[in-house]
Amino acid sequence: MMRWFDRLAWAARNMKWTLTLCACCLLAIGLAFVYGASFVSEETQVRPFFQKQIVWAVIGLLIYITAAAFDYRTLCRLSWAFYLFALALLVIVLAMGVERYGARRWLAVGGFSIQPSEFAKPALVLALAAMLNRAGEDLGAAGVLCRVLGVAVLPMLLILKEPDLGTVIIFVPIVAAMLFAAGAPRRTLLSLTAIGLIAASVVLAIVIVPEKAGMSEDDQARILKLAGMSPYQKKRIMTFLDPGRDPLGAGWNKLQSEIAVGSGGIFGKGFMKGDQNTLGFLPRSVAPTDFIFSVIAEETGFAGSAAVLMLFAVLLMSGLNVAASAADKQGRLLCTGVAAMIFGHVFINIAMTIGLAPITGLPLPLVSYGGSSVLSTMAGLGLIQSVYLRSRRR
Repeated sequence: MMRWFDRLAWAARNMKWTLTLCACCLLAIGLAFVYGASFVSEETQVRPFFQKQIVWAVIGLLIYITAAAFDYRTLCRLSWAFYLFALALLVIVLAMGVERYGARRWLAVGGFSIQPSEFAKPALVLALAAMLNRAGEDLGAAGVLCRVLGVAVLPMLLILKEPDLGTVIIFVPIVAAMLFAAGAPRRTLLSLTAIGLIAASVVLAIVIVPEKAGMSEDDQARILKLAGMSPYQKKRIMTFLDPGRDPLGAGWNKLQSEIAVGSGGIFGKGFMKGDQNTLGFLPRSVAPTDFIFSVIAEETGFAGSAAVLMLFAVLLMSGLNVAASAADKQGRLLCTGVAAMIFGHVFINIAMTIGLAPITGLPLPLVSYGGSSVLSTMAGLGLIQSVYLRSRRR
């Protein structure tokens, strides 16, 4: 036991503090704005969202330091256990999960809900790091590529079944970035890019063509079901393409988010003084989660929004710097995968809040309300710290 505490103390003394400080600042910003976005009245100041987020932040920090204290090479040797456990959770959630908004994505654990798809992302990063490290120079071989894609596609299919298209999209930059970092041939990367573009075109065709052709709602629903999509996802995509088609329904959150961001000005309206948030135009069910950046932009303006983006930029650059100085290829792959995971979330969430992408339900890492997101992100950052600590021992 003392040896384990010594390891934790060593990790705390020698860690990359830039990474730690950025993560803590983002967690603190998230707590402040989750509190503000879920505030109702003086009589009920401390809301359940805020209370639970404090618990998740503390647990996340413990996971962060624990992951940093473990040797990442040991964790990679156990990667298949983590991967299979994540797959098991994804199967369980389909069978026994809690259904909300037409999707079965959550498991009830005590008074909390966990989202298994969030844990599948760091599990996939570990599995791919171990697999690509063993592949060596054979990355151009069809067999190796098929195995890599198979490992990635299996959880993607299970998550798509929930359905959760937004989380599935995040797997794409993770796989692409790790293949690039592993030294995959250019033709392989170009082929995968072409496949991705074709898949995106097919999704758009499935969403748009049946409606334009005048097919009945039932026939459209059957086509969507065959493609693993739901009418709710179709509505989100169509609302993005034509925001004015349902401004009081499916397009409401998108329009109110854009108003919030645009009305913040340079320095914002002040903490908890944003009209879109405090008056409920941006619904309290989504303000602390998917649209937390909209709340930040309205209340702190361009200056506050830029500060948050700068923290993410420093966080990501720190992760990539650790990747560049990693002691081995496996460490480089781990850092690259985690950085791609966080970047994908940040890019899509912010693009969504300013109207440049369809609403996907993806949280802003460490800032949005959501325990599973906080835990998976802190676990990933802990892996980066583990790589950094072992590189310093060389």
